[in-house]
Amino acid sequence: MLSLLLLAYVLNFLDRQILGILNAPIKADLHLTDTEFGAIGGLAFALLYSVLGLPLAYLADRTKRSWVIAGSVAIWSGFTALCGLAGSYWQLFAFRLGVGIGEAGGVAPSYALIADYFPAHRRARALAIYSLGIPLGLAGGALIGAYLTAWISWRAAFLVMGVLGLILAPIMLLYVRDLPRRGTAAAEQVPISTVFPLLARKPSFWLLAFASSSSSLIGYALALWTPAVMMRSFGLELVPTGQFLASLLLIGGSAGVFGGGWLADRLGSRNRAWYAWLPATAWVVSAFAWALGLMAPSLWVAWPLLLVGNALNILWLGPVITAVQHLAPPRMRATASGSFLLINNLIGLGIGPLLIGRVSDALKSTYGVDSLRNAAVAGTAFYLLAALLMLFAAKWLRSDWVEDPQQA
Repeated sequence: MLSLLLLAYVLNFLDRQILGILNAPIKADLHLTDTEFGAIGGLAFALLYSVLGLPLAYLADRTKRSWVIAGSVAIWSGFTALCGLAGSYWQLFAFRLGVGIGEAGGVAPSYALIADYFPAHRRARALAIYSLGIPLGLAGGALIGAYLTAWISWRAAFLVMGVLGLILAPIMLLYVRDLPRRGTAAAEQVPISTVFPLLARKPSFWLLAFASSSSSLIGYALALWTPAVMMRSFGLELVPTGQFLASLLLIGGSAGVFGGGWLADRLGSRNRAWYAWLPATAWVVSAFAWALGLMAPSLWVAWPLLLVGNALNILWLGPVITAVQHLAPPRMRATASGSFLLINNLIGLGIGPLLIGRVSDALKSTYGVDSLRNAAVAGTAFYLLAALLMLFAAKWLRSDWVEDPQQA
């Protein structure tokens, strides 16, 4: 079950972030500015992805989480394939809206399904394994997208990714199973109007959500724009850029995600505040590593700095997602995750890529080809804001925490 959910999440991020490596050919073909490309990479995807995530998570809590996940894989993969047929800015914008519709139903139900399968003392590691889909998907998108574009075209990259997802969807439907929901989880249908007010009364929910949103704002922006920085400011060609980024993401990103889950399981059992202290510490270091790496004088200096940045900027996934799962009873978990993701994605994904693209366009008259690099470096300050908010969240986690029924 976990392996199939991980594979779906890898495709999720392959389809979501393949735009980054295809920046130059898409912009040249469709005659886009950095602002327009930022809107396609962030706002177009985030609009429906964020809004529909909560009702689809609620549907998953009331029906079968596995069905919602499999249907979502099919929808986002179909629209990914259609992106390869786009002939204009608005067509590509519309198809990315469709990708967001599909992916809205994949993540929150997966979080809840994993929380059902794994006991509390192993849950952060299980969620961290699932979250490996982010660095694996980003790395695969950079590498596969670069090679397919170099060999055929950027359109072929979208078509191949979409077909892979359409093949996976029926396999998910056959082999991913919900566990029987026991006790009140099976008998009680909790309305969405009950879940969100419960979360809203907990200060830790808002602090976790806004801290993660600040991190995601610059994190999603860096995922989309770093390939372009490598090509514009460091002079790399398309395929070497894919290879460079894939190495960073596979090594650094994977180590950071799994390390965060492992540390959270070990330290969080002693003190719930560690679920917030770990991300806060990681974001402070990540801010400086990214800024120094992007401004490095050579790739040899940039690589180790960006490796650290890639490892630490997503270390938060295991600890924070686990904490969110424990802010509500088990029967509300998918809806709780959907509420968290609504805030995180509206702010992080909806604003981040577009903001950096807009700042880059504004700085072009002063910095020329380095305008994007300077915009990205300035954006790393959002990691420091995220760390500050997470330190406040640590104060409230103990009182807001909901234990599993068998442990209460």
